[in-house]
Amino acid sequence: MSSSPRAVVTPRAGRDGKRRSADRRLPPRARKALVVLHVVASVSWLALMLCLLTLAVTALTTGDADRLRTAYRAMAMLGDVLVVPLSLLTLLSGVVLGLGTSWGLFRYYWVNTKFWLTLGAMAASIFALTARLHDAVRAVDAHPTGPITPADLGFVRYNAAIVPAIALSLYLFAVILSVYKPWGRRRAAGARRGRIAEAGS
Repeated sequence: MSSSPRAVVTPRAGRDGKRRSADRRLPPRARKALVVLHVVASVSWLALMLCLLTLAVTALTTGDADRLRTAYRAMAMLGDVLVVPLSLLTLLSGVVLGLGTSWGLFRYYWVNTKFWLTLGAMAASIFALTARLHDAVRAVDAHPTGPITPADLGFVRYNAAIVPAIALSLYLFAVILSVYKPWGRRRAAGARRGRIAEAGS
């Protein structure tokens, strides 16, 4: 009596003909922990940008010099403490999730777009936003008492609101991409070359 043949499990092949390696996948427990970390960091970064924008609009519209000083100093404190760790943690956890799951970093248009948006928002936050916040603090520190006029601040008061608004908009769009996952999968370069070669033969 012959025994029934055992099923042979093989890695799934992608559209480009290459087999996907299971070794690159994160274990389920590690993946879930990383998803939690990524969501917490992302939401915290989003909330930070919203807080900074709220303080910037308050400073832009208030006629109270003391409130103006408090708003800019609070913005600088939040920026110095939270901008770098939250933005880096969001980007790095997202990259590890992309590389350690079937989504990849460059297999899908929405993941690729989200990666570049997050990178742009991080650069705007670290390099442009923190510099503008320090400019605002220097402007109010130059007038420690008494009234502060718009002429005393110059364009600083607009920059302090524009930069967090841009960073917030970029990351809100990245969140929308994560929820709706538009545009589908990118075609592999090998598959495109194969189709071109077949068409030319």
